[in-house]
Amino acid sequence: MSEQSVEPIRVVIADDQELVRAGFRLILDSQPDIEVVAEAEDGANAVFATRMLRPDVVLLDIRMPTMDGIEAARVICAETEAKVVMLTTYDLDEYLYDALHAGVSGFLLKDVRRDDLVHAVRVVVTGEAMLAPSMTRRLVQDVVSRALRPTPDNPDPRLDTLTAREAQTLELVARGLSNAEIAKAMVLSEHTVKTHVSSLLTKLDLRDRVQAVVFAYEYGVVGSGRV
Repeated sequence: MSEQSVEPIRVVIADDQELVRAGFRLILDSQPDIEVVAEAEDGANAVFATRMLRPDVVLLDIRMPTMDGIEAARVICAETEAKVVMLTTYDLDEYLYDALHAGVSGFLLKDVRRDDLVHAVRVVVTGEAMLAPSMTRRLVQDVVSRALRPTPDNPDPRLDTLTAREAQTLELVARGLSNAEIAKAMVLSEHTVKTHVSSLLTKLDLRDRVQAVVFAYEYGVVGSGRV
């Protein structure tokens, strides 16, 4: 009996530098479980390719002509199920917060190592967040806390739909903990933590963990005593 084939992860690469696109394509196409289905030189073409081809992951450069990566990410995240990973030259890019709020699933520096690029594509498909090594949880906290004023006195009513365990999980996700770290902190199995994460994302109508971080800081969940 032949083994059932597994559909590869379909990727669109958008960057205005042809050499960057070619390099990323070479790396990703060398993987048996990843297929680059299109390249785009700007955000407008990235949106078009995503609408037509419905990839699983879109790699978007932040700074591109015609339509930049931020605007392209807003459209792609609003219209499709594709996970967006932003590519940037700087680890403290001024547009990171806008990208977070657009619904992206992660960030990578353009000088990312081969293995980290491949890992990022595989990780975001599962709904996990992906940050470049230098973009630690402190970066996420700084970007969000500076850009938003927490409003604990005006909470989102969706928070009331969370169970106590889900609310605790949300705070730990917002603090940057992995599922394994959350499981240890809450004395639970990783499987149970994954269930809590999936449930809270559904109840809060969020795409993934990155949006959960934004939501938690926006409504003053972290350190507010609400959870």
